Amino acid sequence: MTARPDTPRSRRDRPAKPALTREGIVAAAVAVLRAEGLAKVTMRRLAQELDTGPASLYVYVRNTAELHAAVLDELLGTVGAAPAPEEGDWRARLEGVLTAYVRMLHAHPSLARSALTARPSGPHYLNLIETLLALLDEGGVPPERAAWGVDLLLQHATATAAEHSARGTATTGQRDTGSDTDTDSDADWDALTRALHGARDTTHPHIAALAGPLLSGAPEERLTWGIRAVISGIAHTPVPGSD
Repeated sequence: MTARPDTPRSRRDRPAKPALTREGIVAAAVAVLRAEGLAKVTMRRLAQELDTGPASLYVYVRNTAELHAAVLDELLGTVGAAPAPEEGDWRARLEGVLTAYVRMLHAHPSLARSALTARPSGPHYLNLIETLLALLDEGGVPPERAAWGVDLLLQHATATAAEHSARGTATTGQRDTGSDTDTDSDADWDALTRALHGARDTTHPHIAALAGPLLSGAPEERLTWGIRAVISGIAHTPVPGSD
């Protein structure tokens, strides 16, 4: 007598699940991010994806904030290191690294906003910091200024990515569409544009005179200008107590 097709299989007959690892959890989180967005990257969603219980994940990742930071670190591996120190101008290569960082963030708008407060500490983040410090050192920036300056450079790049992600305008010319948040952000930007152009010279003379320049420039042009301004400031501003 043959077994019925719907006869439950013994647990012993089922294929063994792969052992949980931090690397596997992060890889699953990145896959969920790409498919569904950062809001879905939760312990409960990953537990479902990995066919386990949420409590099992906490052995490898303390909380959702650490998970999001680990996802950010994983994606930083796609940014790449700067060219060898002897190849090209150090400022241009520094701009290139930071622009690649912004583009990576803008490919994942929710991650760009989260990155403003995320604190990654993985190998890819360390590689990024090392690359930035090496380029600043190549440019003759004193070590103390470089150490503080890296924070400013990443803050500027991250804030730029978050701003344009919220606005739905990428440095690459792409738009992030399909959510109420994006629609609201576009409406807010349109309202600001009207307000600036409608400013009266009797009450806001400087805005009235500079409404055009305040809104001018492509996002990538403004990003590059901002990076150059920050680099110049880092190079010429002493750290308190160092000089």
